[in-house]
Amino acid sequence: MLKTGLHLRLGQNLTMTPQLQQAIKLLQLSTLELTTQIQEALEQNPMLEVEEEAETTASASENGNGQSLSEESENLGTTAEDTIPEDLPVDSQWEDIYDLPTPLVGTPDYDARDPIDYQSGDEETLQDHLQWQLDMTSLSEQDRAIASTLIDSIDENGYLQDSIERIHAALAHDLDVDLDEVLAMQHLIQHFDPIGCGAHDLREALLIQLGQFPTDTPWLAQAKTLVDAHLDLLAARDTRKLSRLLKVNEDDLQPIIELIQGLNPRPGSLVGSSRTEYIVPDVYVRKLSGHWQVELNPEISPRLRVNPLYASFVKRADTSTDNQYLRNHLQEARWFIKSLQSRNETLLRVASAIVQHQQAFLEYGEEAMKPLVLRDIAEELEMHESTISRVTTQKYMHTPRGVFEFKYFFSSHVGTADGGECSATAIRAMIRKLVAEEDSGKPLSDSRIATILKERGIQVARRTVAKYREGMNIAPSNERRRLV
Repeated sequence: MLKTGLHLRLGQNLTMTPQLQQAIKLLQLSTLELTTQIQEALEQNPMLEVEEEAETTASASENGNGQSLSEESENLGTTAEDTIPEDLPVDSQWEDIYDLPTPLVGTPDYDARDPIDYQSGDEETLQDHLQWQLDMTSLSEQDRAIASTLIDSIDENGYLQDSIERIHAALAHDLDVDLDEVLAMQHLIQHFDPIGCGAHDLREALLIQLGQFPTDTPWLAQAKTLVDAHLDLLAARDTRKLSRLLKVNEDDLQPIIELIQGLNPRPGSLVGSSRTEYIVPDVYVRKLSGHWQVELNPEISPRLRVNPLYASFVKRADTSTDNQYLRNHLQEARWFIKSLQSRNETLLRVASAIVQHQQAFLEYGEEAMKPLVLRDIAEELEMHESTISRVTTQKYMHTPRGVFEFKYFFSSHVGTADGGECSATAIRAMIRKLVAEEDSGKPLSDSRIATILKERGIQVARRTVAKYREGMNIAPSNERRRLV
């Protein structure tokens, strides 16, 4: 039997207020996303406006006290401030007021530039390029359908993803086609531009490209033989065995290899390119008077303020719908300005701490990079590690050595002979430098690189060197040995 009754319970729970939700969202936005969010806030909230540079200068000259952005905004609309609650109900959601930002290409001064500069039309893909050539070719409807199916099966490198047999089986459900017809259309596509697209593998793509050379090209027959039957020996740099099988001496082998190296192993890569992504730095790092200084990029966040005219319309003890509308938007405007200022201050503090730790990198380059983890910055600034992670994601720093994401300056460490530490980034730079300076005829093995690093006081295992080398897309020593 169930009984109803009233019971009193005590409990604690954490609630994210709209202000905290907004502050977290602004903190993790990239520069371009922040630009979009600010624009949306300006469009949706009549209380917000951009403070013009002339007005900023005039206000500073009149006040003479250098008020901050938050102080100026708090001083506006003071007649209504006493009656406007500091917090709205905690069960309200920021999503009810502002939509989440969407990626946007552009900058704060977008309207001042030529809009044609920002028109990014659809870039031509490999399939578009091949289809265009197909449309220019006189074919029957059935052959055109077969060729279109083959083009759809070609990946970005120019290779067929499915076998001819599977493509033929798929076409046979709708069309009465023979395997020979599919092969004929494949042959046609392979001779479209770029030559070699539609091949099944590297060997076939290279042979198709070699087939376009004049028959009197020196060493063409030997190059075709090498590609057709001995590509594995070429990959292994086994020049002696190649010379014996091709019946040429090693001096004559060089022009054969040069002919093959002039081919494109990924013919599809010649068409289409990835969309250009623009990076706007969040902070600038400069060396002034012998000291490294960090400054916020003034273009990423325009100075906002509460519109004084609209703020003056808010009346005390007025519960009308219009007045409540103005009160709510005034509160939201103050929240937004305060959250924006908090984001900029946090960004500047984290960037300054990173620069303080990595001054050696700014002075001498990657080999001087110090080991650093998120926890080090979090403890130094008395922030949570998750906050530092948000600040360092998709935020960029412009330095004399280039533009780097904040996360670039964080890396694990390896012990040194004297008990110190060396960052993984510095070790990668040393490996890259050793490989660049090695004798191409006798490249350094991973064991030899580990020995050289040990002689410099850095304790690193051979497998660690191999891991770092592979991470930098550097081939092993047997593949780095130059043949030409």
